[in-house]
Amino acid sequence: MARRRLPAVLAAFALVAGIAVASPALADPIDDRRKAAEQRAAANAKAQADAEAAMEGLDANLQATASRLLDLQAQIPAAQAKLDEAKAALEKAQREAALIAARLVDAQEQQVTLSAKIQTDTDEAAKMRAAIGQMAREAYRGGGEVSGVSVILDAQSTEDFVQKYGLVSTALRTQAQVLDALKAAEASNRNAQARLDAVEERIAELKAEADQKVVEADQARESAADAKASLDALVAEQQAQQASLESQKSALAAALAQMDAEAKAIENELRAAIDAQRARDAAAGKPQPAPGPVGGGLFGNPTSISPMYVTSEYGMRLHPTLGYVRLHAGIDLRTYCNTKVYAGRAGTVTWAKTRFGFGNQVMIDSGFVNGNAVSASYNHLTSFAVATGQRVERGQLIGYSGNTGTSAACHLHFEVYVNGATTNPRPLLGL
Repeated sequence: MARRRLPAVLAAFALVAGIAVASPALADPIDDRRKAAEQRAAANAKAQADAEAAMEGLDANLQATASRLLDLQAQIPAAQAKLDEAKAALEKAQREAALIAARLVDAQEQQVTLSAKIQTDTDEAAKMRAAIGQMAREAYRGGGEVSGVSVILDAQSTEDFVQKYGLVSTALRTQAQVLDALKAAEASNRNAQARLDAVEERIAELKAEADQKVVEADQARESAADAKASLDALVAEQQAQQASLESQKSALAAALAQMDAEAKAIENELRAAIDAQRARDAAAGKPQPAPGPVGGGLFGNPTSISPMYVTSEYGMRLHPTLGYVRLHAGIDLRTYCNTKVYAGRAGTVTWAKTRFGFGNQVMIDSGFVNGNAVSASYNHLTSFAVATGQRVERGQLIGYSGNTGTSAACHLHFEVYVNGATTNPRPLLGL
């Protein structure tokens, strides 16, 4: 059960529900973004747990809307991170595809250059072979081999010898140069062909890589589109839930006002009974002493769960989506639906009835402790095992736990009143 203490905070209704969904800076590493998303999800999970307790006091529609909004808030950071990862994967695939495309263009240009060079060298080699063949035919028509001895023997004079020998030397030198050039051209051609074969093999590899990158980019693009669609759907639903909460603002204010009125009525009833008891005791000559400190461990475990397990503490809390601050005036103890609930301390049942927000409530008056009137309430019960005015002992069955009233789930909401005002039950339970 939660009790409002700062109604002015209602002006902030639903504003705290908004969360940023803009993409993190592109310069952030994806691991940092994932870690940030995990931290946001953890914070949202804690907010969800706090809100489930804070939602006591709301009607079912408000609880469902606020709960769904919290669920959306928990999902959006993960959806944003998934979209960021998909975008990063798409950008990576596109960058790699661009690099492969550039390499492919370069390899194709090398292919064209090498093919042209091979063709040029082939044409030159053909010309040189033709020239060598022509020289051989000329030599054959001239009488076969031309040697230095024939030049000497056939010379008619010294001048004739010099002239013929010069011609022969030039012819031989030319023939040797042509042969060397042919060998060089053929060697260059073989080297160019080997390079061309390697380039063509690389082109085939690059084309295969390019095809694969196209597939990867298409998949990444599809994943990014799906992630964006999911995120957009979550954000749209979040906005719709916020609008729904805003439209129920007046209903929320009325519900909180009714809860405040019921809580105040309980305190007034208890204080009236305490005043009557003090007056009765004084009239009987046994006045109660001035209130002193109340020690710990006054109450035993009221649940069938041992040891006791606290699911929500006593104190002020801010509802993360509805924006109001309320006092959680008791302590929530884990029980399951229709499990046994026991009196934590002996006393008299002040009432066992249904009260707004509290559901089925058993209030037990445990008398005075060091001058202090002590009572305890057991709330959200499914059914009663005691009746108004009945005397009960510590550990006696008084009812069965449940989810009646404005409760979010089956549990025991346990409150302790000292002199008509709530106090933190934890130390009084010996926790």
